[in-house]
Amino acid sequence: MNRFSRCAALLLPFSLMFSSTLSAGEMMDGHDGPLFHVLRLQIDGAQNDEGGLVTWTGSGSLGGDLEKLVVKSEGEIQNGHVERSEVWGLYSRNISDFWDVQAGARQDFDPHAQTYLVFGVEGLAPYFIETGAHAFLARNGDVSARLEQSIDLLITQSLALTPHLKFDVSANDAPEQKIGAGLSRIELGTRLRYELTRKFAPYIDLVYERALGNTARMIREGGSDPGDLTLRAGISFWF
Repeated sequence: MNRFSRCAALLLPFSLMFSSTLSAGEMMDGHDGPLFHVLRLQIDGAQNDEGGLVTWTGSGSLGGDLEKLVVKSEGEIQNGHVERSEVWGLYSRNISDFWDVQAGARQDFDPHAQTYLVFGVEGLAPYFIETGAHAFLARNGDVSARLEQSIDLLITQSLALTPHLKFDVSANDAPEQKIGAGLSRIELGTRLRYELTRKFAPYIDLVYERALGNTARMIREGGSDPGDLTLRAGISFWF
């Protein structure tokens, strides 16, 4: 797959979601009130031991208060080469004031192509901690899970500090992907964001990523360091 085709594949779910606003409105409006849509993007860059690093995180939703369609994408580019990329497509249904249950599919493009079924929840845990917890079932039967949490701590009306956490767990060894059973990867970060407007905010983010257990061993055997600390600078915006 060439670079143009890869980019098109990553952006296709977003374009399909927003080009289908009318048909989705006809499907949902009668059951769920007004139709809303939002697109959030976060892009940052850093310099690490291997050179230039660019990461992105994006999400889009289309629907009402009760039901919505959700698309997510995240990944990283190291020295112009896509090291990791994935796209999710989910149906999300509200089950309480602060929680949605979600089901759908996830497609990984890099470092290896893999398709997963996804089931999980997303919402606000106590103390306003934004939480996403999802389980994945791969086509070959491998089972894994991911937990993500973050909280916004307001310093001023425009300045916020956001500690964030993400970790991956695998029930199986997947040597071809350099993933070992157990807690395989953890990411800890602290992001300082300044909102120039409500929809546009530059930030800096100190992030520590580390592979653990058998995953770390596989990465070391491949000649790479299982841990990395980076100071990233980027922008986040939504519309």
